[in-house]
Amino acid sequence: MFARRVYMHLKPNSVAEFTQRLEKDILPLLRKQKGFQDEITFVGQGGREAFAISLWDTAENAEAYNRGTYPEVTKFLATVVDGPPKLKPMMSPTRRSTGSRLP
Repeated sequence: MFARRVYMHLKPNSVAEFTQRLEKDILPLLRKQKGFQDEITFVGQGGREAFAISLWDTAENAEAYNRGTYPEVTKFLATVVDGPPKLKPMMSPTRRSTGSRLP
């Protein structure tokens, strides 16, 4: 498994639109990508920072997405993100989830 993290600086008062774009435009595109497993997105309390972690079968799958579909995703985000998103590839996780559920 491979993870990739994207940090974004959101425009003021754009959390609702960011969430809508994520759910209606971006996640459907991600689900069509070879090797895509899941994504989790966090928005800071002030609503100006967000980061997303996507999980992939392999680094090659994540890189293929980065070269192919990701430029389209950045266009969806242009109305809600200040400046370009910052991508940080991550290493494979060293352990799997314990299966416990958080409250």
